[in-house]
Amino acid sequence: MTAWLCILNRANFEVVKRTNVWGVSERHKNQPTKSKIGDKCVFYMLPERSLGERTASIGGVFEIISAPYFDDSLLFGPHRDPEERFPFRVRIKPIEIYQPELPFAGLVSLFKFITNKQNYGGHLLGKAMRQIPEEDLELIIKKGHKFKSK
Repeated sequence: MTAWLCILNRANFEVVKRTNVWGVSERHKNQPTKSKIGDKCVFYMLPERSLGERTASIGGVFEIISAPYFDDSLLFGPHRDPEERFPFRVRIKPIEIYQPELPFAGLVSLFKFITNKQNYGGHLLGKAMRQIPEEDLELIIKKGHKFKSK
């Protein structure tokens, strides 16, 4: 099993929750081909500057339940290009959805995959999916349970 940090905006996370589908753009088409059924996806939501958000958050953890496939139907909203369709997709099922969302910044110092703790954005920049160690997935799930029970 591999764990992936899947990077998206808040609106597209709502689509993920509603449809149980994750998709990436043409420029990231090779990333889902590295995934396998049973892999886990942690959804990292970028801060929505237009909403005044300053920090990123984790919305939930899902499991991949299909092989990667191509579907260019309009499902996701645009991120940069209004014509983008995020056609390289996998089907997923929820394991945990965090309400409230889990603040990302509070976990940075604990993550193994982030080596530059002061400027961690470089570990995420320009990616749709980034492999993370299983220990980081376990940490997210553990912290998510504690955060939800507060």
